[in-house]
Amino acid sequence: MLSKKTQYALKALGYLAARYGQGPVLISEISKNKKIPIKFLETILLELKQSNILDSKKGKGGGYYLLESPKKTTLAQAIRLVGGPIALLPCVSINFYEKCEDCDEATCGLNKAMIQTRDATLKILEKKTLAELIDG
Repeated sequence: MLSKKTQYALKALGYLAARYGQGPVLISEISKNKKIPIKFLETILLELKQSNILDSKKGKGGGYYLLESPKKTTLAQAIRLVGGPIALLPCVSINFYEKCEDCDEATCGLNKAMIQTRDATLKILEKKTLAELIDG
């Protein structure tokens, strides 16, 4: 399940994707239109800026904006940056792998099922982009 933070990040990115190329967008505008608490949104957008998905402009006419076309950033990339692993178990994660202490991966049925689940999920999320988060 996606965390609230990841859901908010994806909603904000979708909002910014709809306004790509139109200049910076105020945090207050995103917050109001996507119903995201402003303090939480500030933290999320700063994290996305540090990950080089967004940039910002200060002062009059300032705000946040996507650095690249919304068609260039996949949902898998965005989710990993904000929410961490896409896999449901650490022992099947590609980028955040951790061995489970209580099982043998070679014989674990749950591990095998979750690898298939991860692969199917990634197949979709690696093809979907921020452009597909645009409302309407």
